[in-house]
Amino acid sequence: MKKLKLPNTFVLLFAILALIALATWLVPGGKYDTHLVNGKQLVDPATFHYIASKPQGLAALMMAPIKGFVEAALIIGFVLIVGGAFAVLQKTEAIDSMIKSIARAHTHSPFVRAALIPVFVTLFSLGGATFGMNEEAIPFILIFVPLALALGYDTVTGVSIPFLGSQVGFGAAFLNPFNVGIAQGIAGVPVFSGMGYRLIVWVIATAVTVLFLMWYAARIKRAPEKSPTYLLDIEKRREMPEGLGEFSGMTGTHKLVLWIFAATLGSMVVGVVKYDWFIEEIAALFLVMAIVVAAVGRLDSDEMVAAFMQGARDLVATALVIALARGTMILARDAHIIDTMLHSLMPLVASSSPIFAAQKMFAIQTVINFFIHSGSGQAALTMPIMAPLADLVGVTRQTAILAFQFGEFTTPMIPTSGITVGVLALARIPWLTWAKWMVPLQLIYAVMALLLLIPPCLMNWQ
Repeated sequence: MKKLKLPNTFVLLFAILALIALATWLVPGGKYDTHLVNGKQLVDPATFHYIASKPQGLAALMMAPIKGFVEAALIIGFVLIVGGAFAVLQKTEAIDSMIKSIARAHTHSPFVRAALIPVFVTLFSLGGATFGMNEEAIPFILIFVPLALALGYDTVTGVSIPFLGSQVGFGAAFLNPFNVGIAQGIAGVPVFSGMGYRLIVWVIATAVTVLFLMWYAARIKRAPEKSPTYLLDIEKRREMPEGLGEFSGMTGTHKLVLWIFAATLGSMVVGVVKYDWFIEEIAALFLVMAIVVAAVGRLDSDEMVAAFMQGARDLVATALVIALARGTMILARDAHIIDTMLHSLMPLVASSSPIFAAQKMFAIQTVINFFIHSGSGQAALTMPIMAPLADLVGVTRQTAILAFQFGEFTTPMIPTSGITVGVLALARIPWLTWAKWMVPLQLIYAVMALLLLIPPCLMNWQ
C-alpha cells in the first residue's frame, strides 16, 4: 500500500511518459505556421491546421529517456559539475564552519532568527524577478538544507528558501528578460513597461511566500515530528558534522574560501545580467571555483578529484530524473500534439467579462506550463496567439502577459519540470511528499493570481 501511495519518482515520471505516449494515439496532430520576426520564430495564430499525427509506440516510449538525456545534456552536465564543485567546497569544511557560525548567531540573536527566512527568500525572489534565476538556484540546495537542519528546521524549509524564492520571483517578475521581456516584445508592448504594477505583484507574491515559510518553520521548530520529512531529517542529521561543541569560530582559511564562493556568486549574477551568460558559462565558473578553493583550502590533487567525483556521483540519480522529465515533452512534440492541445484550449478564453477572460488565460497558461517550462519557450509559443486573442475578448495585452507569467507559479509542483524533480532528487524528497506539502501554498498562489488579475482589468492596464 505504501508503494501505491508514494511511488518512486522514477516510477511516477515513467507513468507520466506512458500516459503521454497513450495520448499521442488519441489526440490528432496539429500545427501552427511560424514566421521569423526579429530573429525569433513566432506562431501565426490564424494558421492552425491539422496534420498527420505520429503516435508514439513502445519503442518511442523506451527511447524517450535517452532522448531526454541528450536534449537536457546542458542542464545535466551543469548539475554534475556544480555538484562536484560543491563537494570540493564542502571538503574544505568552510561551509560547515559557516553553518555552525549562523547556528550560533541564530541561537543567541532574536534578530537573526527573525530575519533569516525573509532576507534569503527575498534575495532569491529578486534574482528570479530580475535576471531570471532558475537553474542557478539548484546549487543552493546543498547549502540551505544542512543549514535548515542545523537550525532545527527541516529539509522542506531548506529546499523552499532558494527554490520557492527564485520560482515565485520568476513568476512575479518585473525585470526578467526571459519571460517578461520576450513576451512583451512578441506582443508588441514596450519592453519592461508596466513595471509599477508588476513591482506591486512581486512584493505581494514574495511576502506571501515569506509569511507561509515563517509560519511553517516556526511550526516545525515547535513540533519536528509534524514535518513530512521527519524520518529523512533524522537520517540526514546523523550524516552531518557534530554540533557546535568546541567550535571557536571560522578560521582565516575558511573565511577566504567563503569570500571566493561569494565572489563566484557575484560573478554569476553579473555575467547573467550583463553578458547573457547561460549554463555553459556558469558551469565553467563553478569549475574554476572548485580549483581555486581546493588550492586555498590546501587540498592536494587526489583529495580534490576524489571530492569532485563523489559530488558528481551523488547526483547521477538527479541527472536521470531530469532526463525522464524532458522525455515527456519530447513525446508530445514528436507526435505533433502540443499545438493541437493549445488550439483546443483557445475557445475556452472567451467570456462576457474581461476579468473572467484574463483568469481563464491564467488557467490555460497553467496547463501549458505542465508541458513547457521555459519562460522564453512559452512566450514564443503562446503570446502570438494570446496577444491578438486578448484584443478580441477585451483584455489588454499587458494583462495577458501577466496571466502568462502567473502560469509559472505551478512550476515548483509539477513533476514534468526538470528543475523541480532535480531539486527534489538532490534533497532526497519524494515528489508526492513534496506535492502534498505544496498543495496549500499552491492554492494560495492560485487565489492570489486570480485576485491580482482583477485590478489590471478594472483600470484597463496598458
